Amino acid sequence: MPLTLRQQQVLDCLRQYAADFAQAPTLDVLCRRLGLRSRGSLHKHVQALIAEGLVEPLNGRHRGIHLVTQSTDENTLPLLGKIAAGRPIEALPQPDTIEVPPRLRTSRPCYVLQVTGDSMAEAGILDGDFVVIEQRETARNGEIVVALIRAEETTLKRIIQEPGRVTLIPANRGLLPVVYAPEEVAIQGVLVGQMRTYH
Repeated sequence: MPLTLRQQQVLDCLRQYAADFAQAPTLDVLCRRLGLRSRGSLHKHVQALIAEGLVEPLNGRHRGIHLVTQSTDENTLPLLGKIAAGRPIEALPQPDTIEVPPRLRTSRPCYVLQVTGDSMAEAGILDGDFVVIEQRETARNGEIVVALIRAEETTLKRIIQEPGRVTLIPANRGLLPVVYAPEEVAIQGVLVGQMRTYH
């Protein structure tokens, strides 16, 4: 069944948000981006997209819905853009896909980002590498994460979480760790794999 104009707008908004932030937006954020006054006016459009199998609800979480990965090849993952230290993810104009061997990913939802810069070079993550990220909002201390800082900047760093503070640590002797309040940092995923080309 063809999508209505508003349903297509909801879908496009979800795609753009996923490319920008690598996570699902809240229903409130969707409403603001679409110029809707309430969740109620969004609800019927979301339900139609769920019925079409294009999005799925995130049950038991504060974030409402996310895109269903449309892939005809089980060995491909979404390639959402580029990530650098202290800068937003540079979204691709249209989210692409990239082939990822099964051993470099997990059974949970994953996506791929391309690294720019050398802030994690001493961990063996070099400029131009592709990193496979397991999409989740929690991490263990010492894991390398995609962190959204103050809802503005996205970075790839090793994380240490302590009472009252979160430290993001680069793997480059020329850069210093940065300490944030816990509410300033949102984990968007954890590094589980890495790929590199030599051409």
